[in-house]
Amino acid sequence: MERWEYTTIKLQTTGFFGGKLDTDSFENELNRLGSEGWELVSCFDTSQSQGSSREVVAVFKRKMNI
Repeated sequence: MERWEYTTIKLQTTGFFGGKLDTDSFENELNRLGSEGWELVSCFDTSQSQGSSREVVAVFKRKMNI
């Protein structure tokens, strides 16, 4: 049976009303985790107000070596 482990990162948005993501920083983090064998399985934002985003949450998985 395959076994998986998971990790989650949260990236804060910026801007007066939020909602602006530093895409360079996000991409660097995705590449760092990818080089460690993590695969992105879900990515979503959390609401703040007026339709802006508070943070972006990314969930990763990788196969466990047993």
